Amino acid sequence: MPALDLQETLDETLAEQPVGGAVAMVGNSETMLGSAAAGLADPATGKPMALDAIFQIASMTKAVTSVAAMQLVERGQLSLDDPIGPVLPELAAPDLLTGFDPDGKPRLQPAKTPITLRHLLTHTSGLGYSFTSANMARAQGKVAPASVASISAPLMFEPGTDWLYGVSSDWVGRAIESLTGQTLGAYMAEHIFGPLAMDDTGFAVAPDKLDRRVPLLLRQEDGLVPFPLEIGGGDAAEFHSGGGGLYSTAADYMRFLRMILNRGALDGQRIVSSDSIANMAQNQIGEMRAGRMESVAPMLAHNHDLFPDMHCGWGLGFLINPEPGPSGRAAGSLAWAGLPNCYFWIDPASDLAGMVLMQFLPFADEAALNVLAAVEAQAYLADC
Repeated sequence: MPALDLQETLDETLAEQPVGGAVAMVGNSETMLGSAAAGLADPATGKPMALDAIFQIASMTKAVTSVAAMQLVERGQLSLDDPIGPVLPELAAPDLLTGFDPDGKPRLQPAKTPITLRHLLTHTSGLGYSFTSANMARAQGKVAPASVASISAPLMFEPGTDWLYGVSSDWVGRAIESLTGQTLGAYMAEHIFGPLAMDDTGFAVAPDKLDRRVPLLLRQEDGLVPFPLEIGGGDAAEFHSGGGGLYSTAADYMRFLRMILNRGALDGQRIVSSDSIANMAQNQIGEMRAGRMESVAPMLAHNHDLFPDMHCGWGLGFLINPEPGPSGRAAGSLAWAGLPNCYFWIDPASDLAGMVLMQFLPFADEAALNVLAAVEAQAYLADC
C-alpha cells in the first residue's frame, strides 16, 4: 500500500486554494493513518495552523448527539417511534404552516402526525433552519440567536413526509437533557468524551486552551476577514446546541469516527451497541432524497449537494451515498459537515474515515470543497 502523505497533499492544495488554513486526518478501525496541518490559523497575526487546533465544528455535533440519543434508546429511556411530546412538551402539539395572510401573519393548523425521535434524527420532522427555509425564517420573525425561540417554529410539512435540514438535532439534545437531568455537555462528557479520551471536546473552550482556538473568518471580495460568530451561542446560549455547539480537535473527532468504524467501541470502551451503529448506518427515509441544502443566507452558506447526481439517503444522523463517490468513498458511506467548512466521512466498506477542518464562511465554499476532494482522493490512493 502506498504511504499516505497527507502533509504533501495539504501543502500543495492550500498553495492553490485560498482557504487560510486546514487540518486533515485519516484513520481506520485500528489506528490513525495520517495527519497534516497547513496554512494559517489566523491570517491577521500570521499564526500557523497546528494539529491540536480547536475548531467550532458546528453541525458535526449532530452525529455525536445522535449517538447520545441511541444510548438512551438502548437503555429504554427513549423510543425511536413513540411521540416525543411526553419528553418535549414544546413538540407535543406542533402547528403546520399552511401559508401567510396578506399582512404576513402565518397561517397555521394542527399537525396530524406526532413528531418522533426518528423524525428528529432523520430531519423529517418538518423543522428547518432559518437559513435553509425562507418560510421558516418568515414565520419565526426576529429571534435571538442560540435562544429556545430560535429553534421554535411551525412545521414546514407533516412529519415523515419530506426531508429538510434544520434544528431537529437541537431538540434531540434537549430531550437528552430532559431525561437525564444533566446538561448535554455534562452527559456527553460522562458517556462519550470521557470514555473516548476526547479531552479537547465540549460546549466551551477551557481558559488554558483558548490560545489553540482558530478564529472564525468570512470570505469577502478582498479575502478572508475576522467574523467573531459563536455558532453555538457562546456564553449567551440558552441551551447546549446538540445541532451545532461543539468545539473539538481533529484528533478528538477522529476517535469518534474510529469508534463508528469499530461498530460502537474503541480501545476497549463500548460507547453504543453494534446493532445501534448498524441502524444508524441504514437509510431511514425510504424514497425521500437527503443532502440537498438550499441557502437563503448566502453569507453563511452556499446551496450545497455533495452528491448532486445521486439519490442520497439519511440514517440516524448521517448522509448515506448509495453509489461510489467521485473521490474514492464506497457506496454506503456515512458523512456530514459543519458550517465553517468542516467535513467528515466514514467508509465502513473500505475501513476508512477522514476529515478536513477549516474555519471560515460561507459553507460549501468552492475552494474548501476542493481541499476536501484532494484529501479524500489521497486517502484512497494510499489505501489501494
